[in-house]
Amino acid sequence: MPRDYVTKILKARVYDVARETPLELAPKLSSRLGSEVWLKREDLQPVFSFKVRGAYNKLASLSAPERAQGVIASSAGNHAQGVALAARRLGVRALIVMPETAPRIKVEAVERLGAEVVLAGESYDGAKERAERLAAERGMVFIPPFDDEHVIAGQGTVGMEIVRQQGEPFDAVFVEVGGGGLIAGIAAYIKTLWPQTRIVGVEPEDTPTLHAALAAGERVVLEQVGIFADGVAVKQIGAEPFRIARTCVDEVVLVSTDEICAAIKDIFEDTRSIAEPAGALAVAGLKRWVDREGSAGRRFAAVVSGANVNFDRLRHIAERAQLGEQRESLLAVTIPERPGSLRRFCELVGNRAITEFNYRYSDVADAHIFVGVEIREPAADKEGLVNALESDGYPVLDLTDNEMAKLHVRYMVGGHAPRDLDEVLYRFDFPERPGALMHFLSRMGARPWNISMFHYRNHGSAYGRVLMGLQVPEAERGEFQSFLDEVGYEYREETENPAYRLFLR
Repeated sequence: MPRDYVTKILKARVYDVARETPLELAPKLSSRLGSEVWLKREDLQPVFSFKVRGAYNKLASLSAPERAQGVIASSAGNHAQGVALAARRLGVRALIVMPETAPRIKVEAVERLGAEVVLAGESYDGAKERAERLAAERGMVFIPPFDDEHVIAGQGTVGMEIVRQQGEPFDAVFVEVGGGGLIAGIAAYIKTLWPQTRIVGVEPEDTPTLHAALAAGERVVLEQVGIFADGVAVKQIGAEPFRIARTCVDEVVLVSTDEICAAIKDIFEDTRSIAEPAGALAVAGLKRWVDREGSAGRRFAAVVSGANVNFDRLRHIAERAQLGEQRESLLAVTIPERPGSLRRFCELVGNRAITEFNYRYSDVADAHIFVGVEIREPAADKEGLVNALESDGYPVLDLTDNEMAKLHVRYMVGGHAPRDLDEVLYRFDFPERPGALMHFLSRMGARPWNISMFHYRNHGSAYGRVLMGLQVPEAERGEFQSFLDEVGYEYREETENPAYRLFLR
């Protein structure tokens, strides 16, 4: 069966619109994993995704009467752009049905390519149902995104290029999985020429489409799918991709949202390009697999399948990347509400960078702080820090894997103080270096000014933005002003800010 696809792949018409993308060594990731890691750069296609290959091959196979009817497709975005570009190149009318949750960047790209866009459904499957109804109503030809021999053959040219670009077989090739067209085409080709190479599919933990099907021995329909990696948000693997996968795919690895974000960062650090979440799946799976199996001296390839990501998602991705790399731990720490306790906490943290700090006065006895700490060696370093804090009488709750804490609680720590605190509020620019907070606290020394609110988040700039409330009696405001000037950090008083008075005071 795979041999049949080799012929189809070799005959596939893709290069009228697609380009042969480079297979590039990722030096930083290779060094970290102790093996060669090569990235197949499908993010460099004209529509920033591999999907143009299968779409064009399918449209090119249509007869003249079929092209005259016009084509219709359903897609979360990348297949849509591939069909729109192929249709424009071949002079065919195109209508694309996209989920209402599709990133705006993908919707606008499809419209720029001249296709009509209809938004319907919360995921790919809802869009597909509408597209099939419209195809029947308007007599248009439906272009499947993955469950079609011509589409699979077009995507399979990615595998053909990998073999041509590397003389020796890889130990494993990692491929993201949505509907299965990409992994089916790549696996059919590579397993024929390099049978010893492992083909590893990668899916999000909340969208285990192929993983569930292989476990059940048949295609299953997921009740719901995650939409963070919207490009693979499919409830059921395609029939033909599944038929091929059962023979040619060795295993499927599942990865978390945090691991996907960390993989986006890895790709950026080696290529200076930003993959979309679905596009970084293969790298995330490669890292998970290596962590499980070891990697000394091996050679791996991972497909970077797309780069269509909304700019406003980058903030969320950057925040979660550190967690995905296990370079940051989120902790809830209880400290006594007395002068000097915060300074003692910082001494125990040592020279580890504090990435986030949230606190609001609420009780005369104890203070509960939400803190992010940069971790060097994931397991040992975090365990050492937690043990040091608890030994010194600071109860600790590890929130690193607490999804509610990561998504919501970190932004909600605060609120109104329970009584009048004689509080002043200041914004500071702390130099972004270890010890900046300790410098501030050490200069404050034994003065009886209590920190009643503290918010800080490291965003990678030269200065950390800090919002701090302090209990300073009216009679001591002059001395406090002198202290601020002595510290030498840029500051601005916000005590009269209406947002503070409404939500925090």
